[in-house]
Amino acid sequence: MLIGEVARRSGVSARMLRHYESLGLVRPSGRTGSGYREYSGEDIRRIFHVESLRSLGLSLREIGRALDDPGFTPSALIGDLIRQTRDRIAAETELLTRLRRIDAADPTGWEDVLQVVALLQALGSKSADTRQRAALSSADEVPAPVEALVEAALSETEPNVAGALRWALARSGDGGPALLAEGLGSPVAAVRERAVRSLAEMPGEEATARLRHALANPDAVVRGHAALALGARGVADAVPVLIDMIVEGRNDTDAADALSVLASDTTTADRIATGLVDRIAHDATGAPARGRLTQALADIPGATVSRALVELSHDEDRAVALTAAYLLRLRDAR
Repeated sequence: MLIGEVARRSGVSARMLRHYESLGLVRPSGRTGSGYREYSGEDIRRIFHVESLRSLGLSLREIGRALDDPGFTPSALIGDLIRQTRDRIAAETELLTRLRRIDAADPTGWEDVLQVVALLQALGSKSADTRQRAALSSADEVPAPVEALVEAALSETEPNVAGALRWALARSGDGGPALLAEGLGSPVAAVRERAVRSLAEMPGEEATARLRHALANPDAVVRGHAALALGARGVADAVPVLIDMIVEGRNDTDAADALSVLASDTTTADRIATGLVDRIAHDATGAPARGRLTQALADIPGATVSRALVELSHDEDRAVALTAAYLLRLRDAR
């Protein structure tokens, strides 16, 4: 079969077939009386072998080795190809992410594009000072894309930089709460904590709704940060988690302070009082927890607390009894 017919049937151009021949990959077995290249059936099969290996990403040099070296093992080469392909996909994905973030910044000119690129590079810098300056400057004329700020906040380990990123996120507008909420499901505990801490500083109803949902998170740290943030926002849904924190001794002072803020509403104050008193009376509540719960009654108004303190002033646990008696005296003094 002549080269033109081979090119037509195989889909490999005559020029490429000549290139294969120059490299020694596929040499036509014969020549016609007029000197034209003539390919045998075996030659054509080799052409298809070359094309198949090219489709896997092998170089022509690697293909030559694969076809001509009897001791050549494909496993190592395939492993290298897998690694190279993964690296290439990662690089392309990173480029696509960068382009999307630039597009999200809605630049009006090339100067804006360059500013966004510089900001994104600074957020990924190895220097904590550079990252912090980038976060603090992100509220300028060309703001950083929210997605980039969230990614930086979820990976930042330096406290000062993390605080600057949370500040920037709180001023970033829409999109932040939803992206941060995805971080609450991370398998990495530190990422979950960074996500909820950032979410706690986001203003608006969406952030509040995401924090409410976080009250049911399996991670106690996430639940705690969400409850404290919601308590500061006057959301009574946080009460059960705040009481749990006092029982467990996790940020119990902050939790008690949050309950006292929520208790400014009469209905919520009654709910808090009932919750605290019920946990004090629960058989499974140990002495240290009963002491913390009694202390938490200090700033909760209402008759329920007063009656409970009278009863607790005669508690068999001396520490609880003394605390209750002291709190009663303070209430009477008021």
